[in-house]
Amino acid sequence: LPSERELALQLGVSRPVVHEGLLELAGRGLVAIRPRVGAVVSDFRAEGSLALLNSLVRYQGGLDPAILSSMLDMRELFEVETARRAAANRTDDQAQGLLAHVDREDQTDPADVDRITRIDFEFHHRVALASNNVMYPMLIQSFREVYLHLAGLFFKDHGMAARVFGWHRLLALAIGRKDEDQAAKEMKKLLDHGRDRLVAALGKEKNR
Repeated sequence: LPSERELALQLGVSRPVVHEGLLELAGRGLVAIRPRVGAVVSDFRAEGSLALLNSLVRYQGGLDPAILSSMLDMRELFEVETARRAAANRTDDQAQGLLAHVDREDQTDPADVDRITRIDFEFHHRVALASNNVMYPMLIQSFREVYLHLAGLFFKDHGMAARVFGWHRLLALAIGRKDEDQAAKEMKKLLDHGRDRLVAALGKEKNR
């Protein structure tokens, strides 16, 4: 990239503003700042972070199909195992909390997309917490912004909430029974359904 001084002149801002902006871009994996060289654009596939993924959603309004497909593949691998571990390791309080959560889901207006989206995310986070693996809920939280954006498109079809929350109940019951295989199967079915409907929803959004 041009030097900080050149960028400041081009953009009509002070050099400290440019410097802070480059540091933020470096933190997101978009550029690398090299001594005596300056800022060099990075290959996001090799050096990008989840912060970069959040930025792509925020500023582009969507994701490249290859990135979206990769993210959904990773989510399936991660969350199916999370459900299995939740069934194996959940406490009684966590099992009861999941059932109480799906009861609240049934009482939520499917037309309230923001509320539906948040309560859906919270369910997945609760499952991660029930796994009693410290990293799983942290990973779920790191995808929160991307998740809420994509789920918001998904739940614009108000009929989706009842189907998804029905799977949530089956998954919560399997976790409550400590049925590891069934919990993994219910999560897999839930995610497969979500993938198909999300791709369709993104296609409609792109056409609009």
